[in-house]
Amino acid sequence: MVKRDSLSAPEARRIALAAQQFCGQPRTLASVSALARAATKLGAIQIDSVNVLVRSHYLPLHARFGAYSRELLERAAYGRDRRLFEYWGHECSLLPIDYFPLFRWRMERARSGLGTWGRLRRYATQHQTEVAAVLAQLRERGPLGAGDLSEAGKSKGGWWGWSQGKEILEWLFWTGAVTTATRRNFERLYDLTERVIPPSILGVTLPAADAQRTLLLHAAQALGVGTLADLRDYFRLPTDGVSARLAELIEAGELASIRVEGWKQLAYVRLPLRIPRRVAATSLLSPFDSLIWERQRTERLFGFRFRLEIYTPAHKRVHGYYVLPFLHGERIVARVDLKSDRARSCLQVRGASIEDGVAARSVVEPLAVRLAELAEWLELERVEIVARRGELSRLLRRRGRVRGA
Repeated sequence: MVKRDSLSAPEARRIALAAQQFCGQPRTLASVSALARAATKLGAIQIDSVNVLVRSHYLPLHARFGAYSRELLERAAYGRDRRLFEYWGHECSLLPIDYFPLFRWRMERARSGLGTWGRLRRYATQHQTEVAAVLAQLRERGPLGAGDLSEAGKSKGGWWGWSQGKEILEWLFWTGAVTTATRRNFERLYDLTERVIPPSILGVTLPAADAQRTLLLHAAQALGVGTLADLRDYFRLPTDGVSARLAELIEAGELASIRVEGWKQLAYVRLPLRIPRRVAATSLLSPFDSLIWERQRTERLFGFRFRLEIYTPAHKRVHGYYVLPFLHGERIVARVDLKSDRARSCLQVRGASIEDGVAARSVVEPLAVRLAELAEWLELERVEIVARRGELSRLLRRRGRVRGA
């Protein structure tokens, strides 16, 4: 245990990386139990629909532990003895199933029409006949996808042009009345929550203040070090009352305030504080990895400005469509735009750029190794460098065939 009132910038980085399980030691997730333990330490694994490389929720564990069976994650999330469940944690996330009671306050707010997307709020007070009909169908027929509902309504087109049936299901999901039973080609299949969450967990109730205090503590554990805004963002806690919850945790000796070199705001750490002497990670990070969720914190920790360009018009993109930051040592040193070309069984490198002040030649070999490992894990036969943008792309191309691909 270390008693400190300040941290250097490198110490803060090492604490953050260790908390996120970037320990630099090769490990294997060989069982559902091992995977669930790793997921619990993260607290949340964000789900995203973009599938240009692989669904994002598979990537964080690969970044930390290397190749593992994706079937283990499926079993942990949707198997008979499930360890994870889907809900709004950060964004929509896979969360440890024991966390279900910690989000009842959010579910109760949704029932009152608060905290949900604007167009879903109307179902708190309107269309009650239709809501009851959806619940009745799930009770009789579930689990069901939105398209399986009778009289589900027509989609309005576009990514978020949901039918009324889908909107009702999503509002019920917010309220905790239904949850994800499983997925069918990534489509969520809903069922009544009491048929998915074990009674021993479903029966636990907590006051909102207790639940939010516990989530704040879990966020501090997962982040290692963070400002109040960082801690609040991890599980998207409301601003009202969060300062009081933080003060209570400090008073209880669970958290302590600390100054971090270069940070304007006061930071907080979980006690007892342990500072790793060294973290040697080499990982490709999902754009939705919890290490880089909070963009300002990412800049403070790594001097790395990261913005998603998925929704940016192609001609305005700087680094590419699906860009993975490359973590090497204790820094984020490069960005790689990747795509799985499944028809040709190759992992395409569509762009690779080095960060300012980093020697590209020192990065090309470890990056090439990780690309080859990623391709093998995705069951792709080779790595193909298809872009000339960026010095790192040219070095990868010049290097020739990527070892192991």
